[in-house]
Amino acid sequence: MMTSFSFFVFPPLSQSPVSSKTQIVQTRRTIMAALSAENNSIDLPQKPNHRVVVCGGGVIGVCSAYFLAKRGAAVTLIEKSSVACAASGKAGGFLALDWCDDSPLSSLARASFNLHRSLSQELNGPQSYGYRALTTLSLSIHESDPKSKSKSNSSIIPSWIDGTARNCREIGSTETTAQVHPQLFARTLISKAVADYGVEIVIGKVENVRVEEGKATAVEMEGGRKIEADAVVLALGPWTGKLSLLSSIFRVYGIKAHSIVLEPKEAEAISAHALFLSYHRSEGGPPLDPEIYPRPKGEVYICGMSSEVEVPDDPEQITGDPESIAMLKRVGLKVSSRLGEGKAVVKAEQACFLPSSEDGIPVIGEVPGVNGCYVATGHSCWGILNGPATGAAMAELVMDGQASIVDLGPFSPARFAEGRRR
Repeated sequence: MMTSFSFFVFPPLSQSPVSSKTQIVQTRRTIMAALSAENNSIDLPQKPNHRVVVCGGGVIGVCSAYFLAKRGAAVTLIEKSSVACAASGKAGGFLALDWCDDSPLSSLARASFNLHRSLSQELNGPQSYGYRALTTLSLSIHESDPKSKSKSNSSIIPSWIDGTARNCREIGSTETTAQVHPQLFARTLISKAVADYGVEIVIGKVENVRVEEGKATAVEMEGGRKIEADAVVLALGPWTGKLSLLSSIFRVYGIKAHSIVLEPKEAEAISAHALFLSYHRSEGGPPLDPEIYPRPKGEVYICGMSSEVEVPDDPEQITGDPESIAMLKRVGLKVSSRLGEGKAVVKAEQACFLPSSEDGIPVIGEVPGVNGCYVATGHSCWGILNGPATGAAMAELVMDGQASIVDLGPFSPARFAEGRRR
């Protein structure tokens, strides 16, 4: 539902990489390992044939698959529909270095923000998926106000914001806030994983994880197919909780969030300023908190209007509620005349489900009582930000037995099992 930049070409997700590429990679590693034994100068992964099945093609699953394959695992990624078809394709892609500092996510967010920067250098992020630094502003909009700016802070309000604005202040600089186009980020990363590290993509629905003598041994799919594994990573976003293996331990639910994507006719006038709004409607009621993210290639993304509702089985069938979509259009027009009807084309009206845990903290770690089965979900609105560090930590946990990039203790699924025993 999101549009892609014209320069991006993504291979059909139904095609699996040619097995010879994996053989070539493995042969090269064997040769390099022999050289390492002689000169003691090359440090290579210790488990090049470790079979890992990653379930879920959102940003968390894609990042896990990428870093696992980079470490030498033989990775199969299972996705029901297409990579980044749900929240990872419809999110805003906002990144913040220190906005989680007063929460258990602090170290995860900081590590991931820096990983985004390094991945952008590796993958040509500015051109491939719209990575760029942003200035981020907080401001209040009152629909009942006359169409004029507050004189007290007009110097920091971008000229394209020609609606009413109060209490404008900078809450993020180009050193601490940035953005990506999330769908293009996920698909660029998986393309790299397929081409360079032999990741295989399988389209189908995960039904169950086969467990034998307390260890995960395979993933069972709809239709009867079984994919053998030495380890399984469950990164199914809000659908993670539908697996009976996990639903008995903790609850993951979905928050339905709405968004629209506009293409202003005067796109060159829209500067790189992310906006976090306190929006006061003329009819009264509590203020809304929509967000606006201009993108490098002329799009403007507006999101908000969320609620907890039942997650449908098929991510492709998720649609936005008309009232919520209309409200977001109303917000855009009130903020800037360049975002109103006749001045901007509506490219997408959409909704997605943000995966949330029962205590508001991501669930990352080995499933209690099931060796070799791991889970990574519950990232809520910070999934795009925290995808890289979660994936890197998952690769370390699976391959080495523990993560070093970030302490996964606060995120362990065991915290729910312990609570239930008490």
